Amino acid sequence: MGWDPRSAGNYAKAQPEPAPTSNCAAYVRRAIHTGGINVINTHHAKDYGPMLEAAGFRKISSTQSHMAGDVVVIQPYTGGNASGHMAIYDGQDWYSDFKQRDF
Repeated sequence: MGWDPRSAGNYAKAQPEPAPTSNCAAYVRRAIHTGGINVINTHHAKDYGPMLEAAGFRKISSTQSHMAGDVVVIQPYTGGNASGHMAIYDGQDWYSDFKQRDF
């Protein structure tokens, strides 16, 4: 089975909580798995970059147009979560453990 970004995005869109739960990495990892790619599990979102690249994802510029199945990994910053954050794009919106409001 190959990568199916629509299935991953549809899964993410169907699973969001009404508010953040601090489980973004688990939610996005499950969406990626539903799309056909197994990514090694790690607890912190900030640590998923190398695992995603090993699974075939590649880094893109933040100015490039987003496509369904794109995943963003955000490193910790002052005032943010020490675990970082990650989300997946369904072709219209970004999702993690909740629908992103300001991407």
